[in-house]
Amino acid sequence: MQDLSRLNAFVTVARTGSVSRAAQALHLTQPAISLKLKQLQEGLGLSLFERHPHGLLLTADGQALLPSAEKTLASARGFEQAAAALHSTVRGKLRIGTIVDPEFIRLGSLLRHLLERAPNLETELHHGMSGCVLKALRQNALEIGFYLAPPGEGPRDDSLCYRELAFFDYFILAPTGWSARLTETDWPSLAALPWIVTPENSVHSRLLAHAMRDSQCTPHRVAQVDQEVCMLDLVRAGVGLTLARDVLALAERQERGLNIVPDTRLPCALSVVWRHDKQHEPCVEAALQSLEEVWPSE
Repeated sequence: MQDLSRLNAFVTVARTGSVSRAAQALHLTQPAISLKLKQLQEGLGLSLFERHPHGLLLTADGQALLPSAEKTLASARGFEQAAAALHSTVRGKLRIGTIVDPEFIRLGSLLRHLLERAPNLETELHHGMSGCVLKALRQNALEIGFYLAPPGEGPRDDSLCYRELAFFDYFILAPTGWSARLTETDWPSLAALPWIVTPENSVHSRLLAHAMRDSQCTPHRVAQVDQEVCMLDLVRAGVGLTLARDVLALAERQERGLNIVPDTRLPCALSVVWRHDKQHEPCVEAALQSLEEVWPSE
């Protein structure tokens, strides 16, 4: 196996036709180039150059070996480039906490951008409610996740960072035929009606508790569920009121004739949350950069 520096000296002299020009190109002295050529020729037992008035010319053996030498050096450079690329390649696993439906949080678009940016990254999705995402982040079970809360009221925890992505409203959705029961829309009157509620760690529960706090009332709970599809189904069946995202509530009113309580809306923000101590990890940086493409900052 020949020393690559000797092969490099051989190829450079063959291209320039001169030891002096090769030494200049390789930032070496002329004696160093001459020594490498001598060692290469002695190791091969072949004469690679012959002297002419204007420099060095390849012998027949030198011409025969030049393509192989060039190929060897190119392969070596390719190896070094591949090794260098590994230092900047994002690898490993990114655990993402997801909420509500994939379309709403633009999950598909996020994953497409993320895997285009980091094709060797493995993603692991954990679906739950906003409070569950925060708990998992604090327990180091996730690196990044989505969260719902009133605008400006992201997780108040020094161990977590967050960015608000979008703003929308929750409406109160009521069954068909309940118009007569919705004449009084103050919170005590609404609280007395049957409610389909959600667990405490959900945004629905937090929004409803916040809205009723000043009136010091609590909803008349007739059912507790943890999925939007189940909540909507119970409202359609006439079981009670519930909170629904504005897009869902408007669609239910249009398509199924459900009622939206007038003049009552609860503002909400969709945020992305990540662990402060992991924000400079390559997988988290790649995720945040991809999120910027999906949810550009204003």
